[in-house]
Amino acid sequence: MAWDEWDQLKTEALDRQQAGTSHMQLNQYPGDSGPGPAPTTPGSTGDLNVNQQDLSKIGSHAHTLYDQLWDQARLDNTSVDKAASDLASQGFALGSGLQHVSNRWSTQLNSVLDACAHISNHMQVTKKIHDGDEAYILRQVSSIDTLDAGFDERVGTAGGKNPIYGEKK
Repeated sequence: MAWDEWDQLKTEALDRQQAGTSHMQLNQYPGDSGPGPAPTTPGSTGDLNVNQQDLSKIGSHAHTLYDQLWDQARLDNTSVDKAASDLASQGFALGSGLQHVSNRWSTQLNSVLDACAHISNHMQVTKKIHDGDEAYILRQVSSIDTLDAGFDERVGTAGGKNPIYGEKK
């Protein structure tokens, strides 16, 4: 945000304050353009579905790209740096420009290589993590069902007094 824009916003806020309008503004969707009501049935939103084949393809493509970049896109720094040094020592401005391009290329290439490695590694562990989450959720739901089943073993009719406590005297 530019300084002029900040000054303009402060002036507009002061004008609104002096005009007697409200001092608070909530940013929200207009009433008729929201995302709609929340789904009422659990199955209407679907379940988390992770397909191992899809994750494997993404990870494999990222790994292949990494290997290709490593083999074909890296500059031979010794020859490029030597050429830049030779040109600079002979008084050519091109030497420093070549060195700058070489440095930038290496920096950008390393960023892309890091991203490819991150994607590849992430795809290898994502399925395992989701399987673990699914197992955890299943254990939690199962324990709730077991606990709930214990409360269904009532003595007497539902809603009635428990005869074990007897009548008041």
